Amino acid sequence: MHLQHNLRLCAVLIVVLSLCLISPSSAQNPATTADQKSADQKSAPSDDDSDIVPTDRMHRTVAENTSEAWDTITNALNDPKHPDVRTQALAALGTLVNNPRGEKLITSAMKDPDFDVRTASILAAGQTKDRNLTTPIRQMLDDTEPQVAFTAATTLWKMNDHSGEDILVAVVNGDRKANATLKDSTRHTISKDLHSPSTLARIAALQGASLLLGPFGFGVGAYEYMHKNGVDTSRVTAVEQISEEKTIPIRSTLIDALNDKDPAVRAAAAKALGTTYHDKEVAYALLPVFDDSKRPVRLTAAAAYINATSINTTTPPHTHKRS
Repeated sequence: MHLQHNLRLCAVLIVVLSLCLISPSSAQNPATTADQKSADQKSAPSDDDSDIVPTDRMHRTVAENTSEAWDTITNALNDPKHPDVRTQALAALGTLVNNPRGEKLITSAMKDPDFDVRTASILAAGQTKDRNLTTPIRQMLDDTEPQVAFTAATTLWKMNDHSGEDILVAVVNGDRKANATLKDSTRHTISKDLHSPSTLARIAALQGASLLLGPFGFGVGAYEYMHKNGVDTSRVTAVEQISEEKTIPIRSTLIDALNDKDPAVRAAAAKALGTTYHDKEVAYALLPVFDDSKRPVRLTAAAAYINATSINTTTPPHTHKRS
């Protein structure tokens, strides 16, 4: 009797564990969406382009180079067959600072048929820290995919907007029940899958990795890509940290890093230069990166160039060195 009870208990535990360990691709719902995404991933183009012919942009106007930068981003964002390419474009858009054109592109991507792209659009909106994007993010709280709704709720929360509190409470409770103390205005249609083990496992994995939005996408896919390409995340973190020190020596270090062998370091350096320094030297240094062999690096450089040339007034780098 006890033996049968123990066997049944073990069987239940095995089922639960197997659900929690389901890979992100197999945990998607509905099945037709998963099948379509699988087919898209098989046909996805390589991020490594070795046949790019370098272009001389030094003798073109800023307007001409800016137009090319926008074309690079929008062409990737409009790729009809490859969600990962659209996600990389959104990662680049997330680095733009107070840019109305970027706002429109991110908002438009929130209507993408692929829910991973919609998730990336929300994360990109959060990265911009643009308060104009809070309203479209709120509209995503009622998305039919729990991953999207949860990402919207957490992104808004980080922006000090608690509109999605009921969704977060539902996840904490592990069920669909809304907290009775919440105001009616904060109640949203919560998917029945929000409390399933496989869905929660996927959400946890993606949220844990969402800091990797840019330049290689987000979530588990970003981890896999970075590991396969030998990316050193500690060096990427170091680039982000030193960029906060706005000095001429640091700027020189970041410009040198644009030629690093690690694509993630090149992308991180481009992003840091675009958001921190706004002068001709930085703009010129970014132009050759438009021809980088890695698409995510090219996209990041394009956004960095837009940032570097769209802000007319800025504090010049300090000439002193840190002691």
